[in-house]
Amino acid sequence: MEGFLNDVVLCLCACANWLDIAMVLTLCALLLAGYPAAFSLAGTALLYGLLGLSMGAFDVSFFAEPYPIRIFGIMNNQVLIAVPLFIIMGVVLEKSRIAEDLLDNMARLFGSLHGGLGISVTIVGALLAASTGIVGATVVTMGLLSLPTMLRRGYDPAFSSGSIAAAGTLGQIIPPSIVLILLGDQMSNAWQKAQLAQGVYAPETVSVGDLFAGALLPGLMLVGLYLLYQTAVAWITPNKAPALPKEERGEYGEALMAALKTLPPPLILIVAVLGSILAGIATPTEAAGVGAVGAMLIAGHRLAPKGHIARLLILVSAAATLALVVLGTFLDLRVGRNSIPVTEQLGIIAAALCCMLIAIGVFASLIVMRRDKLINSVVEKSASVTTMVFTILIGAALFSLVFRGLGGEETIARALEATPGGAAGAIIAVMIVMFILGFVLDFIEITLVVVPLVAPALLMMGVDPVWLGVLMAVNLQTSFLTPPFGFALFYLRGVAPESVRTTQIYRGALPFVLIQILALGILALFPEIATWLPSVMYTD
Repeated sequence: MEGFLNDVVLCLCACANWLDIAMVLTLCALLLAGYPAAFSLAGTALLYGLLGLSMGAFDVSFFAEPYPIRIFGIMNNQVLIAVPLFIIMGVVLEKSRIAEDLLDNMARLFGSLHGGLGISVTIVGALLAASTGIVGATVVTMGLLSLPTMLRRGYDPAFSSGSIAAAGTLGQIIPPSIVLILLGDQMSNAWQKAQLAQGVYAPETVSVGDLFAGALLPGLMLVGLYLLYQTAVAWITPNKAPALPKEERGEYGEALMAALKTLPPPLILIVAVLGSILAGIATPTEAAGVGAVGAMLIAGHRLAPKGHIARLLILVSAAATLALVVLGTFLDLRVGRNSIPVTEQLGIIAAALCCMLIAIGVFASLIVMRRDKLINSVVEKSASVTTMVFTILIGAALFSLVFRGLGGEETIARALEATPGGAAGAIIAVMIVMFILGFVLDFIEITLVVVPLVAPALLMMGVDPVWLGVLMAVNLQTSFLTPPFGFALFYLRGVAPESVRTTQIYRGALPFVLIQILALGILALFPEIATWLPSVMYTD
């Protein structure tokens, strides 16, 4: 009997050593079965935590102490406040139908070229990416507006579908984007953990601003590769991407003037948001607040009738916003100091007046938006997306705690260290795993589950955190285009005409997936594409 009990104990110990791996496999199975990510994460963590407790392989203190602290940390994380603000900014711009004007005018501007409609879709996608960052909104908007026009003008359905879906995914790599904010937060935690594990007790930090700066050039490189591919297709097979007839595009001068009238609002918003972050004037959270306010002002001005008093108030408010940025750049506007020079006292008074004017303009915009019945839809969509993100964050925090308590971090570290090729081989292995997971999982799930598990081990091998973060962001972008669960493909399928087959949408997306893999390879071979701009901007 004693021998039997010893065998049972040995069997339980052996099983306990595999709990961390079984935990990950169970989570993948639940997600593939279609269960919500947040509840799959939390449920799997609780199940394996209890199993570990029963086998003596898990300490209950992981539930009692670190988890409440982590939840409190998520709720108090200043960086994550930018998520709902950027979501509001994107939803407001989507509902105000700015993309419609951009697409129409860009199509007229490039319509004389073979493939001109595809080029205009990519350029507008890049502009919307830098001003909204919401993939679903961009793909649906361009699918509704551009796809019927492209098909009517004789464009190949696969080429048209691929161009629209790929342009919509640019919002994931061109800052500001939700994936970069989440990645920046996870990479910052992983970088500090890696340094502490190496005995560095005054760890350096990596910020979301670093990741924004690092992703800017790779994002523009990806736009350039898309345009090169579309130009090559139009040149080699012009029947797939014919030019627009002159009577439809009108005179070039008129099209240029119309484009110049449409471009300033989103461009000013991009400069105000992204420029303030990259220049170090504002944090991502502060810039997100500016973006949300700016989006409301743009929407209110666009929707208000000509000659309406709201338009004048909104223009004054926009001018006050620019004046406030200038004041904050050249003067110290902090009021809690002992001695404030006269010039800065005047600057503080002027800044207070600017804030009052901005509030008046925002109030006027909200009245206009309420008249057009946009407030409810903006609030509902912003709240639902924000709730989803933070619920997954809480579930992922519990999952990572239990996984760590079961020894999962050591298992991953040993596996990566044993990978042939050292750090390069480990990075290639992680990139392949993330690419494969992108076929079946959403980018938020991959970011909040996979990145915290593998990033500390990779960073301990001497990998640059900004380069690794941008590399992961480009990889995650492919998850929107890879069948069967590419969300950009789902969004496009929902709005595409019945004449466009699903196989054509998949076939059209394939070249753009290969382009993204090419961009990933270029970025891997030349890390300076991601690291040069942050080093120039943030190094004294």
